[in-house]
Amino acid sequence: MQAGVLLAFLAYLAFACGDAAVKRAGAVLPVFEVGFFVSLFALVPTLFTKRPSTPWREILVPKRPGLVALRMASGVVGGALGVYAFSHLPLAEAYALIFLVPLFVTILSATILKEEIGAKRWGAVFVGLGGVFLVVRPGFREILPAHLAAVGVALAGGITVIVLRVLGPTERRLTLIGSVLLAATLVNGVLMLPEFVMPTPDLWPVLVLGGIGAGLGHLCIVLATRLAPAARVAPTQYSQIIWAAVIGAAFFDELPDAFAIGGMSLVGLSGLFTFVREEKKTNWWQRTPLLRNRG
Repeated sequence: MQAGVLLAFLAYLAFACGDAAVKRAGAVLPVFEVGFFVSLFALVPTLFTKRPSTPWREILVPKRPGLVALRMASGVVGGALGVYAFSHLPLAEAYALIFLVPLFVTILSATILKEEIGAKRWGAVFVGLGGVFLVVRPGFREILPAHLAAVGVALAGGITVIVLRVLGPTERRLTLIGSVLLAATLVNGVLMLPEFVMPTPDLWPVLVLGGIGAGLGHLCIVLATRLAPAARVAPTQYSQIIWAAVIGAAFFDELPDAFAIGGMSLVGLSGLFTFVREEKKTNWWQRTPLLRNRG
């Protein structure tokens, strides 16, 4: 179990490094172009999640194509919004907003799945919202389109979770991961054409790092959930806030103030509490693949 948890921490470090590369590339390249190259390069390590005994046909032919298509759409939209958010916001601030996923999961669970949501889970949602207000501080700071983009990533992530609750028992992880990356490559590849800018030589390693970070993250998560219960792996994703703060300070001169640190802590604690409640109430992490929505 310990090896699985350590692999999960490594996965989210890889994701954070990939997101930092996206931030660097997004400062000079169009959103869809960054999304194209990152998704393309991410496909390579993702292919290693395939078990040797699994026929390709079982991976390439989904059992519920309609829901898989919805998963692909939420992943592509969330990925594009994520590129924009990371390109225009401090890394840690973007993560704080993206980690509103449990809020949207709770709302969608109540409205779509008609689940009964207890007072403790709603309380955790409001604590997370309070943390976001401390990070963004509306009225004291300008609300940027990138803030809305990061919230959009969280909404897309919430939709993904709801869809995966249905797809988890029937679809293979490589189907769910690879289909999103393939769709993102195709969609971004078409949308980038009108504004295509040839990357300079110094940007190619950055784009490769962005893709390899995302793909390696997915690979490590799959391996982690084979070695440890998914419910033990899930909370490690909040380590991304720490990685983001360290990387942002070291490479982008982003130093969060005391309010932002307090807000990010509240967001992380509320999310962790929500995951604990999910495990007790629905055993969701035992029956649904753990997937990241962006990239």
